[in-house]
Amino acid sequence: MSNQIIKGMGFHHIALKSADQQKSLAFYTALGCREVLRWPKGENDIIMLDLGDDGRIELFADGGEEYSSNGKWLHFALRVEDVEAAYQTALQAGGVPVTAPKTVPLESTPYRTAIQVAFVKGPDGEEVEFFKEIRD
Repeated sequence: MSNQIIKGMGFHHIALKSADQQKSLAFYTALGCREVLRWPKGENDIIMLDLGDDGRIELFADGGEEYSSNGKWLHFALRVEDVEAAYQTALQAGGVPVTAPKTVPLESTPYRTAIQVAFVKGPDGEEVEFFKEIRD
């Protein structure tokens, strides 16, 4: 369903200040993300990675341990076909386990559904959710 108020609006990217850009690049590349753009910023590059559906992660270098003033995000979720496989792939790539794959039934409206989810932490402590909706 498209947005009827702001035409053409949709997710484009989320930006991450990585303490070790090469480590973050290796992690997300191991998850199947593909570098689509890179541009210099002084001594550090900015790298745009495609998730596979044209949604993107923008990796900034030299993030250290500092947090953005926009630090209200809890996690970002990636839609996947196989939550268990995505979780195992992330762990093999160096992700830190947070929540093992599980199915959660929801008493939702307008239809009943369940979700399969798993969470890992990436190289900079960012929380990544693997998500699949299962409709009755």
